[in-house]
Amino acid sequence: MGESYTLITGASSGFGRSIALKLAPHRNLILVGRNGESLEAVRRAGANPERHLLWVRDSSRLDVIVDELTSLLAAKGIGIEHFIHSAGITGDQLVRAVETEFVTKVFNVNFFSALEIIRPLAQKRVNKGALRTITFVSSISSKLGGKGYSVYCASKGALDALARALAVELAPTVRVNSVLPGIVETGMTKQYFTNPDFLASVQATYPLGFGRPEDIADAVEFLSSERARWITGQELIVDGGKFSSY
Repeated sequence: MGESYTLITGASSGFGRSIALKLAPHRNLILVGRNGESLEAVRRAGANPERHLLWVRDSSRLDVIVDELTSLLAAKGIGIEHFIHSAGITGDQLVRAVETEFVTKVFNVNFFSALEIIRPLAQKRVNKGALRTITFVSSISSKLGGKGYSVYCASKGALDALARALAVELAPTVRVNSVLPGIVETGMTKQYFTNPDFLASVQATYPLGFGRPEDIADAVEFLSSERARWITGQELIVDGGKFSSY
């Protein structure tokens, strides 16, 4: 097997972008996202851009993930040592009016795409036993819930449950953990931050105030490093104390 890589989904923006920039100086990266131009911008913004690869794909389409990833690893002669799933979408629909198409899209991006990527990574014939860590970027919404966000919350809860199960199934070779961020301003959430009532609510209920995407990147870096060698199956809440105040 050739060089080892860290694969990051949702790498073109938000938490994924911050994670990529954090890891770029000392890891080989595969940046995954649906917009090639945005991925290229992230690659060039980080250290050692010549070392990093792009995998342009829409995470809501599951049918070709396994074949594409298997072909990529074989063509490059590389292995994936760390998988970080940061791809995610949100959206609100009250349960009495929820649409199947909406449910399918949210679960495909937030949950099923991660599972499809893990399938070949866990196969020795494909990834040559390179995999060492899996880290999911989940949400405290999986713990707290929210009116109109039942589907989003459920998808993140499924991700957390998958982490706990895989931590047992893939041990002792692979460690699997979730990072549960509180509300942080990213491209996906920026519309909320234009609402004065929302800002006042965050300021009142987050003891440490507003967080930054870099705070989540720091947590992900730690869990996917040897410093966390005895940590698996855990949910690391990074929310400025929001959850503790409940």
